[in-house]
Amino acid sequence: MTWLSFLFQIFLQIIRATPSLINYNNYYSNSSSNEFEPLSVVELSESASPTPASVLIPTAGDVDPSKKLTVVLDLDETLVCAYETSSLPAIVRHQAIDAGLKWFELECISSEKKDFDGKPKINYVTVFERPGLDEFLTQLSAFADLVLFTAGLEGYAKPLVDRIDAENRFSRRLYRPSTSSTEFREHVKDLSCISTNFCRTVIVDNNPFSFLLQPVNGIPCIPFSAGQPHDDQLLEVLLPLLKQLSQQGDVRPVLYEKFHMPEWFQKHGIPASCWATPG
Repeated sequence: MTWLSFLFQIFLQIIRATPSLINYNNYYSNSSSNEFEPLSVVELSESASPTPASVLIPTAGDVDPSKKLTVVLDLDETLVCAYETSSLPAIVRHQAIDAGLKWFELECISSEKKDFDGKPKINYVTVFERPGLDEFLTQLSAFADLVLFTAGLEGYAKPLVDRIDAENRFSRRLYRPSTSSTEFREHVKDLSCISTNFCRTVIVDNNPFSFLLQPVNGIPCIPFSAGQPHDDQLLEVLLPLLKQLSQQGDVRPVLYEKFHMPEWFQKHGIPASCWATPG
């Protein structure tokens, strides 16, 4: 019985750590890397480190009050986590709901797959909202222009975002066709398709390779799953940081000092030559 109890505990830990089980080929970008170690904003050192000669970081300027901060938000594992309903273990569902996670079920029409009669295939998805999501979007929209940028397909992402943003707080929504392919990663989110004012634009994404073209505009966040009912990243970590950035004339020096993403990309074999020219 002791061994059975021990194995059961291991099984629970595996289930809690299971990522979204939805079909990634249909809906998600599959460009995530297991090499990425999530960066926690609250744990990063504030001490400065030498800047490599190949990394050009602009100096901070005065805030132009007429220019709101543009915040580009990823969807999956940043704001929500989604599971293919038929593949979602009942134990995961019950634990997440009992712990208080907000959730809903969704019908998604596939633009790529057809049923046997030739009609678009309908997939059923269970979505869990990251704790504090609605309050996060409400407070953030008061001082920032919000853009949703996902590597998911529109047939999946649009009805999902309609549910979490009934108030239309996102001024724009971009889906997989808006992403770019590079020699290093596919489904990269090039911020130049949103704004040329990089000094007042940030992107929040659980997959840092999404913003490899503008590494000093990125905020890497901890991935969210249904096994994290007490997650506080949106309201306690990201919102205070974004409020701080809204007061900066140029967000890039602050983000560089916090995350040092250019060096992180260089360590992963992505040279500075692939980065977009700062604007």
